[in-house]
Amino acid sequence: MDAQPTTERAPLWAFYAYFLRLGATGFGGPIALAGFMQRDLVETRRWISPEDYTDGLALAQLAPGPLAAQLAIYLGFVRAGWAGATIVAVCFVLPSFLMVWALSVTYVRFGGLPWMQALFYGIGAAVIGIITRAAYKLTTLTLGRSRLLWAIFVVMAWTTAWTGREIGWMFILAGVLTTLVATWRMAREEALRHAPGLGLIALSAAPTTAGAAGTGAPALATVFWVFAKAGAFVFGSGLAIVPFLYGEVVQSQGWLNDRQFLDAVAIAMITPGPVVITVAFIGYLAAGPWGMTAAAVGVFLPVYLFVVLPAPYFRKYRSQPQIKGFVTGVSAAATGAIAGAAWVLATRALVDVWTIAMAIAAFVILTRWKVSELWLIGGAALVGLLVGQFRG
Repeated sequence: MDAQPTTERAPLWAFYAYFLRLGATGFGGPIALAGFMQRDLVETRRWISPEDYTDGLALAQLAPGPLAAQLAIYLGFVRAGWAGATIVAVCFVLPSFLMVWALSVTYVRFGGLPWMQALFYGIGAAVIGIITRAAYKLTTLTLGRSRLLWAIFVVMAWTTAWTGREIGWMFILAGVLTTLVATWRMAREEALRHAPGLGLIALSAAPTTAGAAGTGAPALATVFWVFAKAGAFVFGSGLAIVPFLYGEVVQSQGWLNDRQFLDAVAIAMITPGPVVITVAFIGYLAAGPWGMTAAAVGVFLPVYLFVVLPAPYFRKYRSQPQIKGFVTGVSAAATGAIAGAAWVLATRALVDVWTIAMAIAAFVILTRWKVSELWLIGGAALVGLLVGQFRG
């Protein structure tokens, strides 16, 4: 694909170095990371044209997987094709992967000590507030006043809370439903323009299914497959992957317990780069260093392919109402799943008045002020240590 001309033609090493630095220092979640790329690459350095940036952002919103990683990979593709996309993906993910590796080793070695337990006692409560805030914010961004989208949200939230896991086929069903509605509306408008009073169309959709989760010991192939499904079938960015992972690694596979899973989400919060790097921590607990490698490759490989394969054709078809309709439905379902997962995790993590207070405080602070999740988690860890001393 021919990129739109940019004002500055940066050396490739400088372009790749930027994503290495962003992966090492970029806190704040996917929206913040996307904002950094827009500010630095489009406005300040002018290495990427506004058209290429907006195309990449639109594709990242349409495809499953983490938004920030998809956008970075797309910009790498624009700059230097497949090689550029590959190098940018590695540069963007590698720093947080190495940080999570170090934290995983520390967690396994010292996880039984009282001070480590006290840290994650407070951090786990703050994570509940952060997840709840994410669900609340997503409802304002994705649902609007649509009764259909609110119905999808409620059904997904209830089923996730009731079953304790994400039901994959319901996401596909939500996307198909909103696609049909978008197609029907488009056909009705077209019919009214040509033949007022007549607007009926019959539609059918081929069902889409996903394989069942594997069972048995966490062999590397099993670890890879579990996280490849997460990368391939989970829409929405950042915390949207949490309910899917909870259902797989806690409910189905039994690799982690509830406490360890909350700690895994917390690890992702206190490291820079994409939030889905939490899969590396989970993979380490399940199968050691090779397990975390299999998990990271599994979750990011579909993301990579979903960007570089359709990139040359995306501009031609991105405005199709059917595509927009599908993404709208899946986004509403993802929002409901996050809300349901927040409830499930809260019943495990909020065990006393201290944890309840910290979760509420985290939610209120994020709602009222622009505060980095990193500062919240650091404060919650400190409170956890103090409460641990008080209770001890």
